[in-house]
Amino acid sequence: MFAVYAARTDRDQPLSGLELGERPAPEARPGWSVVDVRAASLNHHDLWSLRGVGLPEDRLPMILGCDAAGVDEDGNEVVLHSVIGQSGYGVGPREPRSILTERYQGTFAERVAVPTWNILPKPKELSFEEAACLPTAWLTAYRMLFTNAGVRPGDSVLVQGAGGGVATAAIVLGKAAGLRVFATSRDEAKRKRAVELGAVEAVEPGARLPQRVDAVIETVGAATWSHSVKSLRPGGTVVISGATSGDRPSHAELTRIFFLELKVVGSTMGTKDELEDLLSFCAATGVRPVIDEVLPMDRAREGFERMESGEQFGKIVLSGS
Repeated sequence: MFAVYAARTDRDQPLSGLELGERPAPEARPGWSVVDVRAASLNHHDLWSLRGVGLPEDRLPMILGCDAAGVDEDGNEVVLHSVIGQSGYGVGPREPRSILTERYQGTFAERVAVPTWNILPKPKELSFEEAACLPTAWLTAYRMLFTNAGVRPGDSVLVQGAGGGVATAAIVLGKAAGLRVFATSRDEAKRKRAVELGAVEAVEPGARLPQRVDAVIETVGAATWSHSVKSLRPGGTVVISGATSGDRPSHAELTRIFFLELKVVGSTMGTKDELEDLLSFCAATGVRPVIDEVLPMDRAREGFERMESGEQFGKIVLSGS
């Protein structure tokens, strides 16, 4: 079957190991199902995999892709939850977890095998392309806002790095939930788009906000960390799920964190129940993922190049069969 995969890893030139071509088709096994992929979306995790983060050489070649929507063996339209436990059957409370492309072949292919437990019905209100955007970036944003930041309607939130998948999702979800959302971006066009999506104001990174916020959604890392901490009200929370600019800020702001009793919370992906709630929320409210572009699977390299350059606003989707 045709697939997009990591043949090699290179920390400095990740796309040098990206290849498109034939790979063995997955086979059904007890407790697992094979899904025909109709749409799959890119995440920065795919670039990190090509850099060798979480993907050692002995697991290569590895089909990339965490997210997908498609049709199962019984003809049902489905969405995949990509967090898989060590046993491959759900994720127990003390069980090590991984996601597709770390231990198991991913979704950038004609077909993918996943534990049957990881399959959810796709709401009829969502297209395959829209549904394929939700399991990683949108689920991450949902958990960051409503589980780990604990914000409520009327609260204020700063979203760093408007344009990325998680950041864009946080703006849209925050607006739909009645939050007062601020955003940052180095790009003027992206700041304008952020306001169009529901941010009350979008500013350059590091700029002073009109008010201190209850929570910060942080995916950029070192470049924005100091600004994130300084933007919080006393007792506020910064939730971090990524560090695309690096994980070693020059100013950790430890004095401010302990003096103002700020909370720093790490966040990764989300649970199957949270994904089910997110799917229902989108179906019921009309909220839809922001899609930058949809490309056929055989043009995946263009999508990777666009994501690596940071040019996209929203999700890049690969269409399957």
